[in-house]
Amino acid sequence: MLVKPLDGVESWPGSDIPATISARPGGAAANQAAWMAHLGADVVFAGRAGTRDAAYHRRELARAGVRAHLAADHEAETGSIVIMVAPDGERTMLTDRGANLRLRRADVPVRLFSGAAALHLTGYTFCEPPLLEVALWLLGEARDRGLAVTIDPGSAAYLDRMEPAAFLRWTEGAAVCFPNRDEAAVLTGEAEPHAMAARLTRYYGAVVVKLGAAGCVLAVPRQAPVLVAGHPVRATDTTGAGDAFCGAFMSRWLTTPGADLTFADLTSAAEFATRVAATVVTRFGARPV
Repeated sequence: MLVKPLDGVESWPGSDIPATISARPGGAAANQAAWMAHLGADVVFAGRAGTRDAAYHRRELARAGVRAHLAADHEAETGSIVIMVAPDGERTMLTDRGANLRLRRADVPVRLFSGAAALHLTGYTFCEPPLLEVALWLLGEARDRGLAVTIDPGSAAYLDRMEPAAFLRWTEGAAVCFPNRDEAAVLTGEAEPHAMAARLTRYYGAVVVKLGAAGCVLAVPRQAPVLVAGHPVRATDTTGAGDAFCGAFMSRWLTTPGADLTFADLTSAAEFATRVAATVVTRFGARPV
């Protein structure tokens, strides 16, 4: 649910604040899948939703071109988020994970790996013991099949609670990692984005530290990190900009995943991702339109 106070309305503690409130499909992994498919990638998404609206989320993902495999939970409601958007477009999120926390191995049949080139996971899959079991199983299955793995850490708050060193150990060897500045700071203890990116290349084949309107820092092992400039725009809602960035980068990266990619290819993918992300913040909603 997206909540934005009306322009010109000031806060009045303990009273009412007129706002625009709308319900939209979302979720980091689902948003990223939608952007990847919208931009031409062949994407299968696996997840768990409440019985009442599982069909709705399947349709919404299908509209973007995603083949959605959603387990319907008869006991828990679909995960939901209340997003409060400030006048400058920055957002605060109140999260209820719901059925998402009840994802099980059976919800991700091994047949979904057939024909896949890569497995993409968000950090949210590692944040609770039942989900962590699924995440580690998925990583093992991907590695056994020789699939590339890509990781979006997802949340600095969750990373801090789950122990950053453990997260790095679990995900080490992934082909690409997409932390934002705050997530990279938690994972590395560094304060400067180039230093963050360089340190993370000890664990990953490529690192893309997302910097919002400033763009991103791209790094690979044994090479100096580079800044890929952003495309500053007047932000209306920053919700999902990082998801769009990740989806756009992946849509380019998936055309030649693995060792055949040059640094120039990665830079081109990052430049494309910054352009796509810049379009998202100028409107409400995190999915392609």
